[in-house]
Amino acid sequence: MLVQVQSYIFRASMRRPSNLKVSAGRSPRLMKRAFFFACSLSLFVLSACAQDTPQGFLEPEGPIARRADQLWDVTFAIAVVIFVIVQGLLIFAIIRFRERPGREARQFHGNTKVEIVLTVIPALILAGLAVPTVSTVMALSKKPTGDILEIKVLARQFWWEYEYTDLGVITANEMHVPVDTPVYLTLEGDDVIHSFWIPKLTGKQDVVPGRTNNMQFEAENAGETYLGQCTEYCGLSHANMRIRVYTHTQEEFDNWVASQKEPASRPTGALAREGERIFMEEQLPAGGQCINCHAIQGTDAQARTGPDLTHFAARETFAGAIFQNSPDALGAWLRDPPGVKPGSLMPDYGLSEEQIEALVAYLRSLD
Repeated sequence: MLVQVQSYIFRASMRRPSNLKVSAGRSPRLMKRAFFFACSLSLFVLSACAQDTPQGFLEPEGPIARRADQLWDVTFAIAVVIFVIVQGLLIFAIIRFRERPGREARQFHGNTKVEIVLTVIPALILAGLAVPTVSTVMALSKKPTGDILEIKVLARQFWWEYEYTDLGVITANEMHVPVDTPVYLTLEGDDVIHSFWIPKLTGKQDVVPGRTNNMQFEAENAGETYLGQCTEYCGLSHANMRIRVYTHTQEEFDNWVASQKEPASRPTGALAREGERIFMEEQLPAGGQCINCHAIQGTDAQARTGPDLTHFAARETFAGAIFQNSPDALGAWLRDPPGVKPGSLMPDYGLSEEQIEALVAYLRSLD
């Protein structure tokens, strides 16, 4: 938009002398352009007035995110000063030296002193910015010491697997962490390039197949839910590959870990038991079995292609954290996964309504 504004000012300043006639349709066109630019600028300014911003990276809530935000503040302030100076000089030059009656354009050679100054000053600014930038990057990429929580993050289309390597816990999409404890993530990819981002807690980090990357964060406030998402286009459901981080006191986190280590609950109702039988034994109408892709600890289901469902009912969301974990949403998912989540690698197995009802009852019993 700024480029358009500059272009408009430049064209306006280069108009022919006033003694030349202007076409009748010229003024309305200029009025429309001015109105368009005014509306665009207003929308741009008003977009910064939002109050509910669960993924607002300018509102850090942890020491790691806060340190990155401090670097942003310094860089942005310098950039604003440079922008104002450069744009001000540009607009001044366009207006001051515009075409006028009796003035002709002249060719002139460069000024060596000016060119040297305009080269040295940006170089010094960039060199100055490099110091805090490199320092911050090195500090945030270094593995923290002391009592830390290590989590292995495996990115897949289109969901996240979290393995608490020192605790023996595996879950999907929803990450649980204690406050005031550094969390060190080891990120690995299983298919295509993804990018892990929890704006209020930490920055972005690409997840590349065949390569291991690391990042860290630390939460300060218990009882919070922090939202994030994949920020590298990874397929049809890229926007549906979301992240939820739940923060707890140390005692609450220890209780959560203890519950996650327990084997899956055995169903008690007849409908849930029928769903367990379908999940473990039955050949589905379109071919394949649930047990071929999913793990449920304490049972014969030990596959890791899809999410671990051991404590599925204890999760608030499923399918990349985009659906609320309710019977209706789960039933819609089982009827046609690619229909409700484009690009889903879980196909439509052609389940009957009776099978769907039984599977929903079974999965909702896994707390």
